[in-house]
Amino acid sequence: MTPKNKDILLDLHDRPTPGHWFGLSLQHLFAMFGSTVLVPILVGLNPGIALFSSGVGTLMYLLITRGKIPAYMSSSFSFIVPMMALMKTVGYPGIAQGTIAVGVVYLTVSLLVGWLGSDWIDKALPPIVVGPIVMVIGLSLAGTAAKDATMNGSHYDLRYFVVAILTALITVAFNMYLKGFWSQIAILLGIVVGYLIAVAFGLVNFTPVLTTPWFKLPHFEIPFLSYQPKFYWGAILSLAPIAFVTMTEHMGHIMVLDGLTHRNFFKDPGLNHTLAGDGTASIIAGLIGGPAITSYGENIGVMAITKIYSVWVIGGAAVLAMIFGFIGKLSALIQSIPAPVIGGISFLLFGVIASSGLRILIDNQVDFNRKRNLMIASLILVIGIGNAFLQLGPYQFSGLAIATVLGISLNLILPQQAASEK
Repeated sequence: MTPKNKDILLDLHDRPTPGHWFGLSLQHLFAMFGSTVLVPILVGLNPGIALFSSGVGTLMYLLITRGKIPAYMSSSFSFIVPMMALMKTVGYPGIAQGTIAVGVVYLTVSLLVGWLGSDWIDKALPPIVVGPIVMVIGLSLAGTAAKDATMNGSHYDLRYFVVAILTALITVAFNMYLKGFWSQIAILLGIVVGYLIAVAFGLVNFTPVLTTPWFKLPHFEIPFLSYQPKFYWGAILSLAPIAFVTMTEHMGHIMVLDGLTHRNFFKDPGLNHTLAGDGTASIIAGLIGGPAITSYGENIGVMAITKIYSVWVIGGAAVLAMIFGFIGKLSALIQSIPAPVIGGISFLLFGVIASSGLRILIDNQVDFNRKRNLMIASLILVIGIGNAFLQLGPYQFSGLAIATVLGISLNLILPQQAASEK
């Protein structure tokens, strides 16, 4: 099948050959693996179940969105703080019910969107709002990439910085000088070479890989089967409201994918379908013992660099994640990838997302001589990148969420021209 745009190597429904398919999907698995398992590790959940639930959730998302949106769904960082608190009090039974409640909120909003329509999106999210928000999505993660690339625990480690920079530069070289299939898996090759460099620097611990069995069955936590029937209303009320925060982030990711694929996913398959898919993924995760789920910027970064947006590749990554949830040594091997390698790759992944936002502004010829545009973009960028979050009791709204709401509000309120421009 011929891609619809010269900037696209594989379009949404283009299926790669089996050998290429495995490599491209494995690349996506590596990109999301670290964040996916980090959330359950911090909270005290089973990383294997988190991997499995991310795979099942992604496949359900692709099914609900009719195979039209190449988005990978996995463990959300937005719920870490309340989940850690709940783990110390009511344990996973409360987290499970809260996670399911998050999915129910998504499904409820998706029904409202299906009823009211989504024409309002074009008015609320013009390029002057979308461009800076997309830039924030990438740049707000810059601190995480820099920390992975420099900090060994609580202290600065020069070896980390060297490995991260070499990993990034080698990946850049692979992207620029390789051709054909090899250029399409440049990120995967960069991770492999970065891993070998980290081994040479003594930064890789092989003990878990050697001691972990080949087959390791995760312990699934099935609500009302694994524990006594009881509703944890405090847990439900702690997690459910945060769904409105992650919805904003999810919509930001859809904006990025719109720009990359030259489509409008808010209209086809529709925001109601993409919200329903995200919510269903969280419900599935809660039913089997995983954390709440949302779309992943890391995988969007991979697509932005490779120009491969095939849902078959995303689906392949989901299947691999499910399989890896049961193969102990493979999971342990990927978990052994040290932070500076992930940091070096993240420099590129997050930077490309930010650059996509800049491209939206350029392509739409947004005029920054107009004070209106300058004011909107300035507030979105600084509040979002600086993460000027809002804390209301146990609920924390990220700088990205605040910047998005403020940008949309200003766009609807401010006049087209300032008084001095008339």
